[in-house]
Amino acid sequence: MIEVNAHGEVTVITLNRPDKLNALTSDMRLRLAAAVREHGRSGRGVVVTGAGRAFCAGEDLYEAAGTSLAAEVETFHDLTRAVLETTVPVVAAVNGLAVGGAAEWTLCFDARLGTAASGYFFPENGIGLSISNASSVLLPRLAGGGRALRLVLDTARLDAAQALAAGLLDEVVPEDALVESAVALVERWTEPGLATAVHLRLLRPSLEEVERAFARESAAAREVEETGLAKAGMQRFATRAR
Repeated sequence: MIEVNAHGEVTVITLNRPDKLNALTSDMRLRLAAAVREHGRSGRGVVVTGAGRAFCAGEDLYEAAGTSLAAEVETFHDLTRAVLETTVPVVAAVNGLAVGGAAEWTLCFDARLGTAASGYFFPENGIGLSISNASSVLLPRLAGGGRALRLVLDTARLDAAQALAAGLLDEVVPEDALVESAVALVERWTEPGLATAVHLRLLRPSLEEVERAFARESAAAREVEETGLAKAGMQRFATRAR
């Protein structure tokens, strides 16, 4: 369900569960973090994309039913941690809709390229869940504090143009050129003689700040779980999905 391919010296990781809109099971999250770590310290960079019509529908909520929300959140946090620990550029090729934890995960990438079919959806507030992936600091960093709050509280769904205007996408390219454009961006940023590795360290959010955000978000996940908000929200989701 995760494919890893070499495009020259750039690694392309593809979420390949299109029948489930690439929704991430716990096992997929573990494998994905491991793949990012393995390939994020060699070659020229990493591109992450999805197969089919979605980038990723976020957490597989059917698999997560009955499991610990706080534990699930921790595996999402490690996806963000894995990206920020890399020493090469990491670029998202957002081929379709990015939802929830997957949308939040892309916020730590060094760039996010999309197409006219791309979109972002932040459903957590509407189903009693809490945000994760250090998005409590990464979303305001890209979209601004006031806009970030509205995106979360409004359970906002943005099309490609809106995501571009909000700073969530950096560029919109033709659909058939998405992965190639992402690979070309990595190659351009890692040409010989450039100080890209230094600037990744200087300009990425610090791991210390991100770890503090993880701690707050894990506490929030425990709160919505203990108060029953999460269980009720996921039941509403399951009912609507039938």
